Amino acid sequence: MHFFLKADSVQTQWVIKQVAVGVAVVCGIAVAAAAAVVVHRKMKKSGRWVKAMEIMKDFEEKCGTPIGKLRQVADAMTVEMHAGLASEGGSKLKMLISYVYNLPSGNEKGLFYALDLGGTNFRVLRVQLGGKDSGIVNQQFEEVSIPPNLMTGTSNALFDYIAAELAKFVAQEGMDFQLTPGRQRELGFTFSFPVMQTSIASGTLLRWTKGFSIDDTVGQDVVAELTKAMERQGLDMRVSALVNDTVGTLAGGRYTNNDVVAAVILGTGSNAAYVERAHAIPKWHGLLPKSGEMVINMEWGNFRSSHLPLTEYDHALDAESLNPGEQIYEKVISGMYLGEIVRRVLCRMAEEAAFFGDTVPPKLKVPFVLRTPVMSAMHQDTSPDLKVVANKLKDILEISNTSMKMRKVIFEICNIVATRGARLSAAGILGILKKMGRDTIKEGEKQRTVIAMDGGLYEHYMEYRKCLENSLNELLGEEVSETIVVEHSNDGSGIGAALLAASHSQYLETDES
Repeated sequence: MHFFLKADSVQTQWVIKQVAVGVAVVCGIAVAAAAAVVVHRKMKKSGRWVKAMEIMKDFEEKCGTPIGKLRQVADAMTVEMHAGLASEGGSKLKMLISYVYNLPSGNEKGLFYALDLGGTNFRVLRVQLGGKDSGIVNQQFEEVSIPPNLMTGTSNALFDYIAAELAKFVAQEGMDFQLTPGRQRELGFTFSFPVMQTSIASGTLLRWTKGFSIDDTVGQDVVAELTKAMERQGLDMRVSALVNDTVGTLAGGRYTNNDVVAAVILGTGSNAAYVERAHAIPKWHGLLPKSGEMVINMEWGNFRSSHLPLTEYDHALDAESLNPGEQIYEKVISGMYLGEIVRRVLCRMAEEAAFFGDTVPPKLKVPFVLRTPVMSAMHQDTSPDLKVVANKLKDILEISNTSMKMRKVIFEICNIVATRGARLSAAGILGILKKMGRDTIKEGEKQRTVIAMDGGLYEHYMEYRKCLENSLNELLGEEVSETIVVEHSNDGSGIGAALLAASHSQYLETDES
């Protein structure tokens, strides 16, 4: 009996040892497997990271704007300007004749009104001009939103509404504003839709944009439509200038500075206007104006050239846009599109490199969800841990828990997109300066050239603005860049229209004599 007991205990010990060994082996295998999973994850993660970096580097290369390429873009812009001035339809650049041949001189006197219609709001303003040395003595404006039903209604309904608001504004004219006795009130009309201008105060609407769709206005003279509406309201006012917002900015700039010869708007969209010598416009068949000058509305957003550094993201954005094949230059430089390009790159990284984890954040798939002001805030984040980038990703795209490494990549993509846009804008400005012969210094000449800039992108996106100005200086060289000034002309377009009403007033001859 003791024998069996002994034998049992020996066997039991042997079994226990075997089990222990087995457990150890299993544990060892489990640990090794766990380690392998970690390694695999790390490899997978590093593989994803490598892929994400590849996507970013490829994008950066394709967006490259070395100085040689910018010179090619500037030269192409100048060539297209010549072609657009030579004949209608001769170029992607429309080079529209504005019929503005008298830019404000600063000597204008009297009370003038402006109406600025360019979107879902319109502004009415009045200015009292004091003549030489006095400038703008007084100004007042009011902003009015347009009811959505009027944006798709009838021409009469829209213009009656505008004329009624204008009449109300005129009725509130205080003692600070004095109309010269015996004179009719005069108005400058900024109308920021595609128009075929036929004189300084007439133009046919080609098509509506920006959410407007009123069929019976298309093909009509918009000044005649406004004039009839003012008559229906019993408002005695004459439209003495129909202007595009860029031309208005040029006029506003020239009023305070005689050296202003061009204007560039960089906002949601982009455009440029400049002063051309009248005899250098082959498609102009009328009498040469006394001033010998004519303001040209370039519609430069529609510029395109094989030298523009376009990527697959730009081609996809264009193909899916409301106007495929049009406004290609605008689509790489303006506020409407910069944030969207960033979104498309991030979306590719999420899909192909699982940049934000195993699933693509749903919000990231929504076109135009990442607006340029958000991109600008991320790009201008100076906090040490890029907190603004983290917050914007969380608030706009619902992406949380981003690492510092990821935030740096997002910051860099914003930088690539903004830098390309700003440098290409600078190249466009150089193109205009070349056409005007202002890109070099003539012997013994000390001319100063000022470009009036406006638009939310230029005004608020400081990194973009700095890059544009530095790139223009780099392109011009030290000596020439000292003669070129880029100046912010805030709200030039509204005041500019009132000033153009003054410089094209029906009473001009009387005032000058």
